[in-house]
Order: sequence, then C-alpha cells, then structure tokens
Amino acid sequence: MSAASPVIERGTAASRIAAIAVALIIALLAIAPQFLSVGAVDRMTALFIYVILAAMWNALAGFGGLVSVGQQVFFGLGAYFSIRLADAGLNPFVALFVSAIVVGAVSRPISLFMLRLRNGEFAIGMWVIAALTHLLVNLDRLVQGETGTSLISLNVYDASTRRVAIYWLALASMTALLAVLFGLLRGSTGAAIRAIRDNEDAAASVGVRVTGTKRLLFVLAAFGIGIAGALWLATSITFQPKTYFSVQWTAYMIFMVLVGGIGTFEGAILGALLFFLIETWFGGAGVWYLIGLGATALAFSLLLPRGLWGTLEERFGLRLLPVGYSVRIPVNATLTTGETASPAQTTTSREKA
Repeated sequence: MSAASPVIERGTAASRIAAIAVALIIALLAIAPQFLSVGAVDRMTALFIYVILAAMWNALAGFGGLVSVGQQVFFGLGAYFSIRLADAGLNPFVALFVSAIVVGAVSRPISLFMLRLRNGEFAIGMWVIAALTHLLVNLDRLVQGETGTSLISLNVYDASTRRVAIYWLALASMTALLAVLFGLLRGSTGAAIRAIRDNEDAAASVGVRVTGTKRLLFVLAAFGIGIAGALWLATSITFQPKTYFSVQWTAYMIFMVLVGGIGTFEGAILGALLFFLIETWFGGAGVWYLIGLGATALAFSLLLPRGLWGTLEERFGLRLLPVGYSVRIPVNATLTTGETASPAQTTTSREKA
C-alpha cells in the first residue's frame, strides 16, 4: 500500500442520514393511529413487540454470546406480574411497567447461578428455568392453572382509547429500549460485552468485569422481554400460562435474529419486520406456517449465516446504526504496483469493538 493511512471510523454519512430517518419514522408512527384502521393499529402494536423481543435476544446472544432457549420465562412473568399487580389494585397501565421492573429484579438472582453455566448448559438451563416457572405460576389460585385469567381491569377503558394507549406504550417502550441498548453497545460496556463474547478468558485477563457485565446484559434482556410480555397481555387481555410460557416465543426470537442478522443492531429490527410480514401474510396457514418458518430459518443458516443485514453489511459496507468501529482504506490509496485499490478494498465491513 502507499502512504495513505487507514481511517478508523464509526459514524458515516449513511449513518447520519439514517439517524434523521429514524427520528422521522418514530414521529410518523406516533401520529399514525389517527389515520390507521383498528386492525392496523393492533398489527403495528404487535410489530413493536416483535422488535423488542428480537432486539433483546440479539443483545443477549448476538452481542453477549449468551444463547438462550428459555427467554419465554421473562415473557410469561411480565404478563403474570401484570395480572398480579392489577389484582392488588394498581392501575393496569402502570402495572404493565411495574411488572417489567419486577421481572428485572427477579432475573438478578436467577443470573447468580445461571451465568455460571456456559454454551449449551446455559441454553438448556434457561429452558429448565422457564419450565419450572410455568409450573409454579400454575399453582397460583388467581391463575386457575391452565384455565388462566384475564386483565379485566383494562375493560373499564373504552376499547378505542385502550387500543391507542397500548399502541403508544408499545412504541415508547420499543424506542426507549432500542435507544438504551444502542447507547450501551456504543460505549465501553458494549466493547466489554463483545470482548466477552469473543473470548471470555481473554477479556478477563485484560481487566473486563466479566460476571458484572454479563449480569447487566442478562437483566436488561429480561426487563425488555418482560415489557413485551406485559404489552402482549394488554393487547389480548387473557392470560393462559401455557401460551405465555411456550417455547415458541423464544423460537420466534431466534428466527427473527437469524434471518435479520445476528450480532448486528439493524439485523434484529429487519428480522422482526420480516417475521411480521410473513405472519401477516401466511399466519392463517396453520401448521404449514410453522413448517415454513423452520425451513426459512434452516435455509438462512446454511446459505446466509450472517442473515440479510449481515450479508449486506459484508458485501457493501453498509452501516446505518453502527455500534462499533470499522477500518476504512481511503479510495485514493494505491497498491505497491501503482494500481488503484478496488472498492472491495476500500472498506472493511465487519465492525470492531
């Protein structure tokens, strides 16, 4: 190479435009209920919840390397604690968010022993925790076993008012959680999270607080998924433990992240959008819908292991919401033979901590 030095960068012109576009999209979504039909408002609320689920699982597994197949435990607990708090007299809308705080608090003691496990042990251990929690919730007389119960205190509100309020709460929750996660991953904690994912022992050897950092990520993911579970309860009103503690919720999270691009901030959002579209168009196909989801996930794992966004990022160097740094070789850099570097040589697509 010539004397032209590589450039270490994070923000790009594309990322600055993307930031403005994101702000405009959120503003438009905030006023959208005035123009959307009843069914569209409900579907958009579901999309916001899917984005939360995908982003939280991606944070835990994609950035932190903590692959879990038991995150449905926090989804179910978010709904369960909402029922319990509302039954105790708390305003149902307030109960939705207080329940997420309780879920986050409950996840901390769980992390004390779960984070001692690694790889497959952690993944299966979380599934066991979810199954045990499901059984314990069934013992609550308020829940009435698998018969379930309802968040009946929401029925005092007018249906249209309730629908729009839940929409705004879901939008605000999604926006806030994505903003917190984005800020966390861009800071020193984010660098520590990725270092732990790549090599936990090496990260510890250079002074990274491995256990504390993993616990922070674990609790944040639990809190976010708890909000998602509470919001889903608000949209459906009814609570049946077998539905909310079903492993299908974690399967959906994994699908969204694998298809969108694991370990990329944009990938989780893209994956949630794709899952939302597939569900909207083919959700009524019954068992074939689930078979199609499994086949799609398998195809992406084999053909596009980095997912849609990861592949685009690798091929074109496209980074809209970067959380790490990248190395760019200036376009005018020349090779030792005097030839101009090709576009593929001008930018490295994979982000660095």
